[in-house]
Amino acid sequence: MHQQHDQSLDVTSSLSGSTVGPESQADVPVPSGSVRQETIGGVPILGEVTTAEVIGPPRGPRLVLPLVLFVATCFSTYYAVMEHFGWSSTVAFQFMSATMAILLAHEAGHYFQTLRYRVRASLPFFIPMPMAPWGTMGAVIGMSGSTADRKQLFDIGLSGPLAGLVLAIPFSIVGIMTADFTTPEVMGNAGGGIEFADPLLFKLIMRQFRPELPEDVILFLNPWLFAGWVGMLITGLNMMPVGQLDGGHVAHAVLGRGARYLAYGVIASAVLYMVWLRQPVWILMVILIVMFGITHPPTANDAAPIGWGRRVLGLVSLAIPIFCFSPNPIRFLGG
Repeated sequence: MHQQHDQSLDVTSSLSGSTVGPESQADVPVPSGSVRQETIGGVPILGEVTTAEVIGPPRGPRLVLPLVLFVATCFSTYYAVMEHFGWSSTVAFQFMSATMAILLAHEAGHYFQTLRYRVRASLPFFIPMPMAPWGTMGAVIGMSGSTADRKQLFDIGLSGPLAGLVLAIPFSIVGIMTADFTTPEVMGNAGGGIEFADPLLFKLIMRQFRPELPEDVILFLNPWLFAGWVGMLITGLNMMPVGQLDGGHVAHAVLGRGARYLAYGVIASAVLYMVWLRQPVWILMVILIVMFGITHPPTANDAAPIGWGRRVLGLVSLAIPIFCFSPNPIRFLGG
């Protein structure tokens, strides 16, 4: 995908949306894309987290701040594409609506599972980031306590990414089917811009729904295509099987102590990729994950059975980063 410069672009690729299961009541390390534990209204903020005590419905200040941040993030996603890409107000509103719907679905997937298991949780705190082309760093959910077992952690962790994909995939299909396109040869003479690398799932969708396009085709951004791309990037990042990202929860629930070797392998591969290609695009994320913990802490009950259905689903879901994540997602073109 490609977006030509209408104005100078300032890209910030930091995203959030992982769930974090606290190790204790103390500060909990949180991987990249989330924020270190703080408190809002007396509720620790742990990046969409997983385990805690029985709750009642949020009220008072616990409701006001999430609503204010939600409105601010709606505005920032709307403003960002107008500022960075010169999109009209109508097109910007379409992107904002689609992107916020994906983020809401992701957060709702986590939140409703916490209600199901009577786990204390705040409403999502969305994070506006108008300096980024997509206008947001995602969201976090505040949690406290440590009562979720292996099965509950699996359900809470995986429900968010799957719920987000339920919207990200159809938005991507609509965006791909309606996108204008060009070729690298033509684009090479068109001046500068910014290129968003297509994840594997985008390529499969193009092959299915627009088989007439050449393999090296470059699609121009439209609001549905860009919203789907953002949704897949968020999902792919959060399903990395490391630390307390969503994928880390799933890997720990399915693989147990063996998940730590997978986590170390992912981090080692990321470091080797950056060194080999001399592209430190993920260096901040790797540093934060190493600081906050590569491996996943024990749940309240690691012996809780998850059944073969969850085990198979979990193993399949660990392939989500392969389909949704691009190692070098953004590239600036000269001109």
